[in-house]
Amino acid sequence: MKSFKFTILVSVLPYFLFGQIDYASPEDEGFSSNKIDKVSQISERLVDENKVSNITTIINRNGKIVYFKSFGKRGFNSDVAIKKNDLYRIYSMTKPIVSLAIMQLYERELFKLDDPVEKFIPEFSKIKVLTDEGELESPKVKMTIKNLLNHTAGLSYGWTYHPVDQKYYYAGIYDSKGNDDFIRRVSNLPLRFSPGEEFYYSIATDVLGVLVERISGEPLDQYLKKYIFDPLGMVDTFFKVPVNKRDRFIPNYSYNSKIKKAEKLENEYFSNKPSSRSYYNPEFLSGGGGLVSTAEDFMIFAESLRNDGELNGVRIINKETLNLMTKNQLPNGVEFTGSSGEPQNWYGDSIKFGLGFGIINDPEYLRSSGSVGEYFWSGAAGTFFWIDPEKEIIVVTLIQLMNNPYPIRQQIKEAVYQSLIE
Repeated sequence: MKSFKFTILVSVLPYFLFGQIDYASPEDEGFSSNKIDKVSQISERLVDENKVSNITTIINRNGKIVYFKSFGKRGFNSDVAIKKNDLYRIYSMTKPIVSLAIMQLYERELFKLDDPVEKFIPEFSKIKVLTDEGELESPKVKMTIKNLLNHTAGLSYGWTYHPVDQKYYYAGIYDSKGNDDFIRRVSNLPLRFSPGEEFYYSIATDVLGVLVERISGEPLDQYLKKYIFDPLGMVDTFFKVPVNKRDRFIPNYSYNSKIKKAEKLENEYFSNKPSSRSYYNPEFLSGGGGLVSTAEDFMIFAESLRNDGELNGVRIINKETLNLMTKNQLPNGVEFTGSSGEPQNWYGDSIKFGLGFGIINDPEYLRSSGSVGEYFWSGAAGTFFWIDPEKEIIVVTLIQLMNNPYPIRQQIKEAVYQSLIE
């Protein structure tokens, strides 16, 4: 309660008072300069081999930036070099931000995690489950806000040939003319299963964005600006790219597996696709994937999390609430199955899911460097970040390549941890 009110007070002050992260040499923070240069080598090779048009990576340890470089051009056919402050679509890296926003309202005791979603979105009271026999039946339990946060709600993204997914695909959810239209479309679609029975990556965080609006009484973009972006000094994160910043908004590409080449997305807004967004005049603000940001802005957000919810004297979330979000919140017997929409992609016990974040439980099983308790997420255009609380490391990498086939995160992650000298 008190910390949230404090945030309200500081959020009206000039943003330039906040959001500054100091720089340090790699050696000062336990890295080898020579070894960390492998991140640059990986990045240069990706650009030289025309796998990505550009790549930006920023690395933080102990609250100090030790590496921040961009490579490549604004696009494959551009002669203009990428800049560190160019704007990237972060897609599902929007989810941790919106999840934190709803948890701010949780701290104000405006709802409980076990509250049914229909308490705030009455339209959801009529949602049914589509059984394997093709019948519609009432869910065994009501969908809760916690189900939305940990993706056990039974909702979908429409990415597979499952009958429910196909209904989502053809519902044109991202053509919605605002929140009410979005909720109308979703509430007329069936669930894949009763809430709490499975993990299934979905539009759940888009629904959370609507909940932020209905519970707070403020539009999602204004809420995020007032309670997260302005207090932290995140001046380049938004759903709608301002006119005076559009020259920094870079093109997006999609990898075509048939021709083994990236193709520019000339018309990004095309019906039914969850990856589609209008970035100049969006009618529906997608809490699950609609934000545009910069590497530095997202690092500011991530650093506030690494620092237990506070940055430069501004607290956006309580430490106890953040601990809740970054611990496993899946029901007993429910396993994380990834974000592909394919239930057979099992990770066993190696990855858990909290309230808005994936959590590494067994890096050895994943044959990956890192630590138990590391939390992370990624975006559809190949962006990713992770926070390692044990080693006090944050990495943010941004590219713009849908259907990215390259193991960029694994390569950069190995390079980062191999660069540690203490």
